[in-house]
Amino acid sequence: MDRITAAERPDWQATAERMGFTFHHLGGERYWDERAYYRFSLDEVEERIEGPSGELHAMCLDLVAEAAGSEALMHRLAIPDDHRDVIARSWAARAPSLYGRFDFSYDGTGPAKMLEYNADTPTSIFETALFQWQWLEDMIATGALPAEADQYNRLHEALVGRMGAILTPGSLLHFASDADHPEDRQTVRYLEDVARQAGLDPEFVAVNRIGVDGDGRFVDETGTIIAAIFKLYPWEDMLREPYAAHLTTARALFLEPAWKAILSNKAMLPLLWERHRGHPNLLPAAFADDPTAVADIGPRYARKPFFSREGWDIELVDGSDVQHGPAGGYGEEGYIVQALAPLPDHDGFRPVVGSWIVGDEAVAMSIREDDVAITRDLARFVPHIIA
Repeated sequence: MDRITAAERPDWQATAERMGFTFHHLGGERYWDERAYYRFSLDEVEERIEGPSGELHAMCLDLVAEAAGSEALMHRLAIPDDHRDVIARSWAARAPSLYGRFDFSYDGTGPAKMLEYNADTPTSIFETALFQWQWLEDMIATGALPAEADQYNRLHEALVGRMGAILTPGSLLHFASDADHPEDRQTVRYLEDVARQAGLDPEFVAVNRIGVDGDGRFVDETGTIIAAIFKLYPWEDMLREPYAAHLTTARALFLEPAWKAILSNKAMLPLLWERHRGHPNLLPAAFADDPTAVADIGPRYARKPFFSREGWDIELVDGSDVQHGPAGGYGEEGYIVQALAPLPDHDGFRPVVGSWIVGDEAVAMSIREDDVAITRDLARFVPHIIA
């Protein structure tokens, strides 16, 4: 794994706009950054990223099977009492999953270390599936990269195939997100196009415009029943909304399914460690309210709220050195402590490796890098190659 500086394509912003990648800058700051790329060998990708991702995903599914049938584990995961049956029924029905993304700390030497599983609402999907592939093709076409350069990236084709396997051609699939959030809305627009390519009929509804009819079914603004819906809205929030009372009557197929609430929750990390202690891709982890288990981790650790996102309310402790992520108001639900696995430092650039799962298959990789130890929401997306 090497970080290679590179010249930007002179027309990359026009290409981004043409392809619908309108959030290449966020808040005036560069989000897409092709002034560098990461280079991997094929063996490195297959043995250190792809293979472990499939194995970890299978371990996660085993944990879901156990937790879905356990009130004690549901409680430990902070699943609200009134809606645990929603999770259990979702798993019992084997409600299908579309996708997820592992985040790894990987420095090119030892095993990749799993930091968390973004199993419910992972973003950066458009830029992974399409725009970094376009970058690769353009760089090869101009001779800036050798013709044999490749990329670990079957994400787009896998998503089309998976959507086509979940629903029959011609099926109506609603898509919901915050209509006013540029990144979320463009992410969902991309997935709507994926649905069209899979032969489905996509229909967008803003998440705050979903209603309920007299039978307790969710409906869009035209009154059309929502029978299947992709929602870019996390289950930990959904289960705490007033509308959660209608989940038992909605009879809708959700992407992602309700059982993903078990995996998109950092409380699963100590549970996974308890069941697979010593696994080379796992970090020791404990619940923060278990002083004995926390003491076993030692003086170098990350302290994370169950539901934190984009580095919010995370602390990295390395002896007397403590670094804080941005304040986001998380933590009331509880904290976990995870052994510290610092991101590699490439002259001040610290990459986190994202490994994408579609269905049950590892299919692609993405990289975001920040200038600080805790990856934040404005971390830059940097492409990669296999050479």
